[in-house]
Amino acid sequence: MKKISALIPCYNEEENVVPISRAVVDIFEKELPRYDYEIIFIDNRSTDNTRPLLRAICAENRRIKAIFNARNFGQFNSPFHGLRQTSGDCAVCLCADFQDPVELIPTLVREWESGCKIVSCIKTDSEENKFIRFLRSCYYRLIKKMSDVEQIEHFTGFGLYDKSFVDVLRDLRDPLPFLRGIVAELGFKRKNIPYTQRKRKAGETHNNWYTLYDAAMISFTSYTKIGLRAAAICGFFISMMSLLIALVYFALKLTHWSDFPMGNAPILVGVFALGGLQIFFIGLVGEYILAINNRVMNRPLVIEEERINF
Repeated sequence: MKKISALIPCYNEEENVVPISRAVVDIFEKELPRYDYEIIFIDNRSTDNTRPLLRAICAENRRIKAIFNARNFGQFNSPFHGLRQTSGDCAVCLCADFQDPVELIPTLVREWESGCKIVSCIKTDSEENKFIRFLRSCYYRLIKKMSDVEQIEHFTGFGLYDKSFVDVLRDLRDPLPFLRGIVAELGFKRKNIPYTQRKRKAGETHNNWYTLYDAAMISFTSYTKIGLRAAAICGFFISMMSLLIALVYFALKLTHWSDFPMGNAPILVGVFALGGLQIFFIGLVGEYILAINNRVMNRPLVIEEERINF
């Protein structure tokens, strides 16, 4: 009998962990009775009542397991670590807040049985804030054009992963794993399934402008070179323009052609323009250096505090 693992990362989801566990169990028992299953919750150091509820769920059903992180290790490390702890022939990763429809799981399994190693769910529509979706769309198009590796638009990680892919993830030594990029980078046979992302069933989203920026920078520094090359190219052209302007100005001075009082305005404009450009590219280079620094330190993805039912 084949085994399917369901991974559900969570953080402060006391209103959702019990309903999502029941919904996933119902899907397995009613629509996928030919398969064995396990459900793994990985909790990213919740501060509400999530952990006591998970302990109660695990006590009722031995197929439901839980990993409690020692602290919050971020929105990428925790799911990536949890995926590597699955033991099924395939693993389904979905959110605890019901934005990822659990009723798609049988469809994902059918595509997997037909030979697909990865079944990625693509948000063709969303009930989220329209402005946020617009920004996401702009970001996906931009990173897709700049990246050396194919990027999957509107893919959040919701989908099914074959055991062979999970085994490769276990061998990766990347302290900044960006699963959405890794899925496209490794080249496994993949099928895209469209879906509409729903609103959260309960609770509040934990994403904010900082977490969105963090996600964007991790993908940008991991899969693009254009930032550093743009800095080098801009620096070269500005240097050439500055040298040309200096030579022209020097020639005009020698011919006494330029005796008009221009004041300090051109100098101030040039200083502010070049200064702003330098600060921008120093910050951009700093993002690359930060990514390099995190990888060189090679800290563990996650430190576990407790495991239940393993």
